[in-house]
Amino acid sequence: MWTARSGPLFFLREVGTSIGAVVLVGLVLFGVSGVWPPMVAVESGSMEPHMHKGDLVFITEPGRYAPDSAYDSTGVVTAETGSDAGYRTFGGPGSVVVYDDPGRGGPPIIHRAEFYVQEGENWYDRADPEFISADSCDDLRNCPAPHAGFITKGDANGRYDQVSGIAEPVRPSWITGIARLRIPYLGWVRLGLSDIVQTGTYAVFSADTSAVGPDASRQLTTGEWSAPPRESSAGTHARNETWVGVTPVDHEPA
Repeated sequence: MWTARSGPLFFLREVGTSIGAVVLVGLVLFGVSGVWPPMVAVESGSMEPHMHKGDLVFITEPGRYAPDSAYDSTGVVTAETGSDAGYRTFGGPGSVVVYDDPGRGGPPIIHRAEFYVQEGENWYDRADPEFISADSCDDLRNCPAPHAGFITKGDANGRYDQVSGIAEPVRPSWITGIARLRIPYLGWVRLGLSDIVQTGTYAVFSADTSAVGPDASRQLTTGEWSAPPRESSAGTHARNETWVGVTPVDHEPA
């Protein structure tokens, strides 16, 4: 079998070798990252210009490779602390985290951890006024904090996630990984194949508020494979499944 150069034995050998290589790579990545899947495909652009839709991002378990400036035992460095400690990732201070609010639905979110709040804390004075659009804690969503957690934000967004209603303060247990490495464009393979499996259709979206076709899930100036949207309390999402060690994540717009 192993010396065949053609025919079914050759085919089986090549398939077996390919599967073995994929499994081996997956095991190595899992060993390094400590999480599965170890890669996420970015679905939208709220982390621009430091991450783009279609990027593939390698993540690690939050406790791995944690710097001394990480908050408590979370492994996460907030932007507030990172600014003082000189800790920067993806073009800004602090850690970029992947979190999944169990009460929210939809794909996980990949945003930057800005600062940590305690339960009942009035965090109005700690917030950047540019990102809150409120005159006091009474006018600010999730203030006082309903529970302890991270205040997060997409780099390109104009509001904190907790202000715009994307999520409550992000509990450490919701954080599934910390972003370590970005590979441009490779995420498009995962996003495209996911939609082929789901719908097998191709939709073209316009740049205005209307999209071509009834199954439009987002607005783009170019075409993309699209699945019917799924509603959640935080917005519209299209995908939430794993494919060959890659899971989709969303940058929720503010």
